Amino acid sequence: MAQRPQLFRRHTSPSAESAQAPGLGLRVYIVQRTGAVVVALFLLVFGLLGFARGQQFVSTRGPTVLGLASNGLLSTLSVVVAVVLLVAAFRSPRAASTAMLILGPLFLLSALINSFVLGTRLNWLAFQLSNVLFSVAVGVPMLLLGAYGRIGSRLPPDSPYAHPDDDEVVDERPHTLEEVAAEEAMREAEIAVVQHIATPDQQLRVQAMAQEHTRTDRRRVWMELDAASRALARHDGAQRDAARSDGDHPAHRFSLPHVPSSLRRSGAGRR
Repeated sequence: MAQRPQLFRRHTSPSAESAQAPGLGLRVYIVQRTGAVVVALFLLVFGLLGFARGQQFVSTRGPTVLGLASNGLLSTLSVVVAVVLLVAAFRSPRAASTAMLILGPLFLLSALINSFVLGTRLNWLAFQLSNVLFSVAVGVPMLLLGAYGRIGSRLPPDSPYAHPDDDEVVDERPHTLEEVAAEEAMREAEIAVVQHIATPDQQLRVQAMAQEHTRTDRRRVWMELDAASRALARHDGAQRDAARSDGDHPAHRFSLPHVPSSLRRSGAGRR
């Protein structure tokens, strides 16, 4: 039976790709880090200026800071979000992207919820319409910046998050008569092992092949064992030929030792 041909797809990890090409993903990383830092700096300034106004911590109305209503709780949340974004941006671009992907939808959710509590006692963040619009104006760019080069059907070619379709494909099919013969022998040995009728040599070969992960490597192991077996057979044959030739040499033929005539006569007299 012919061995079914196999094609092995070899994937390269993003870290390995980045190590091979130092400039890979540089634009994507710059966009993500810059976006996180810009948003963080604005929120940080907004929060610090709110603290400087000496505002109440929880109130439904508060002073205007940079065109936005604020209170102590909103200023605290702004500073906390700013610190999270700055830490993520300085840690790694991937962390900055993840932080924006999480915080962006939270800003949009805040805008939606607070739009329903404007002018009520539940308006704990002292939101006004300008704050709702600001949350949308910040949440959408954060979501887009976090997803840039990371989420989408057509990612930028230099994106470190891209998984191109033209991954390296290795053809594992046999190409020579020796490889075809090796595939047949491998298949017979594997079937024999499963059926518990394998010879000791087949069992050892299958065990050796089990250490490899691709069909090409298993076939290589089998052919190396074949080559070793042939070399051992040639060596044993050479030794037998050498022993046979040594035995046929005149110097090595068996002959009776020479006995002096006096010893032969004395021995005959004793008899």
